[in-house]
Amino acid sequence: MDRDRLRFVIRDKLGNGELPHDSIPRIWGGPGNGERCDACEEVVRTGQLLMEGISAVTNQGIQLHVECFSVWDTERAAPGGQHPKPSDGFPTYDQGA
Repeated sequence: MDRDRLRFVIRDKLGNGELPHDSIPRIWGGPGNGERCDACEEVVRTGQLLMEGISAVTNQGIQLHVECFSVWDTERAAPGGQHPKPSDGFPTYDQGA
């Protein structure tokens, strides 16, 4: 997934609560073993590094690729970064229609 699309997906998940918006005070990493990344939803394969942590506020656990973790950390801290905007260049869909 390209970085712009990943940023959009993470913003959407931050906005709907699928990813925590607060910081993760303790993180750990290790080799992937077939876990699914909570951001991009792709498998973290052997040979890739998996970042894991638990939100101190919501107690929500996350598992992310290193790049996905970096984008999540940037987007969660960005002012107004929690909701995707149509100006991001990605289509929006009215799910109520």
